[in-house]
Amino acid sequence: MDFGFGPADEDFRREARAWLEEHLTGEFAAAAGQGGPGSEHERGDVRRAWERELGRGGWIGIGWDAEGDGSGQSAGGGGEASYGARRASLTQQVVWAEEYARVRAPARCGHVGENLLAPTLLAYGTREQKDEFLPPIARGEALWCQGYSEPGAGSDLAGVRTTAVRDENGGGAQGTYRVTGQKIWTSLAHEADWCFVLARTEPGSRRHHGLSFLLVPMDQPGRIDVRPIRQLTGTSEFNEVFFDGARARAAHIVGGEGNGWRVAMGLLGFERGVSTLAQQIGFAQELDRVVREALRAGAAADPVLRDRLTRQWADLRVMRWNALRTLGSSGTDVGSPSVAKLLWGGWHQRLGELAMAVRGTAAAVGPADWSADAPYELDALQRLFLFSRADTVYGGSDEIQRNIIAERVLGLPREAKGPVRGTP
Repeated sequence: MDFGFGPADEDFRREARAWLEEHLTGEFAAAAGQGGPGSEHERGDVRRAWERELGRGGWIGIGWDAEGDGSGQSAGGGGEASYGARRASLTQQVVWAEEYARVRAPARCGHVGENLLAPTLLAYGTREQKDEFLPPIARGEALWCQGYSEPGAGSDLAGVRTTAVRDENGGGAQGTYRVTGQKIWTSLAHEADWCFVLARTEPGSRRHHGLSFLLVPMDQPGRIDVRPIRQLTGTSEFNEVFFDGARARAAHIVGGEGNGWRVAMGLLGFERGVSTLAQQIGFAQELDRVVREALRAGAAADPVLRDRLTRQWADLRVMRWNALRTLGSSGTDVGSPSVAKLLWGGWHQRLGELAMAVRGTAAAVGPADWSADAPYELDALQRLFLFSRADTVYGGSDEIQRNIIAERVLGLPREAKGPVRGTP
């Protein structure tokens, strides 16, 4: 595969750099590099304003209409509207993601809507759903969260128990559902305007049957309760979300009732797209910081630590080329998302461990001005270590990813389900 950048891509790169240089100023520049994993509490108001600035500049939803002919119509001739504010090829989407990460622009707070929900609506949504939900995302106005995992149904989404029952007083396309249940590990639910929820709409159904993909407004006091989960870092990106008869319109079921599993799995495929390359730029910046710390502390003289640093650099290059290979494929490689998750989850966790190793005992010490009356803030490397402990769990644990590869790619027998060893 020849995944190179041509003259048009380099023109696009210059345009992106010029826009970022012009607009990443003032309070936006002050928020540079803030709001990433473990730091979602930083500059929330500024980052939301930055989201709207990106929308005004046409930098949200680039490539949504990549298969169109430039006239605002889809390539298939069906007369579908162009929802993206800026046309961009796949390589140009990669260029934007990389340039954004290189200047350490504020962490996005609208990435769930843009990178997960939007491509799902484009693939499975009705024309009315696209018209209603895509423009506010492209303007940076609507924030979304993902209602998948539940207690007892984390990586195993087929075990969800949240229900959505058709309101007896509503019928037809304008009817409503009442959603009841609990979701957990819901990122940014405390800020989101909407949540896409995987719920069981067929009573008595089991596993992946009878599920539907609903779009639920979060502004329902008394019907939706969001409770933050305090993490090792002291912050609360994740939340528990309790639905107590929350309303969702029947017209807001994506893909039709009972087809939620197909839509949910399609969304997970979009999760490992262009954004993974931007993620890797951020990883490279973190690795550079660890290397600088190793040089400052003298740890780089240790041949074992030096070898570990070299391995981290080499493994990051492997991840980049694997991501480019995946983007250039036909999209039929069902194991690619699992391979990508296994690669970056373990890599990032090892980087956090390495960050502490190069510091030695100093890694456990707070700032010199710390006092019991004013608990200190974690520094960037301490936060990296603590937050990355979860990297091999959230988004699908390593065990689940290996099972997917074994069963769906290698064709091995399904894992036997039975009592835990040592139990009757």
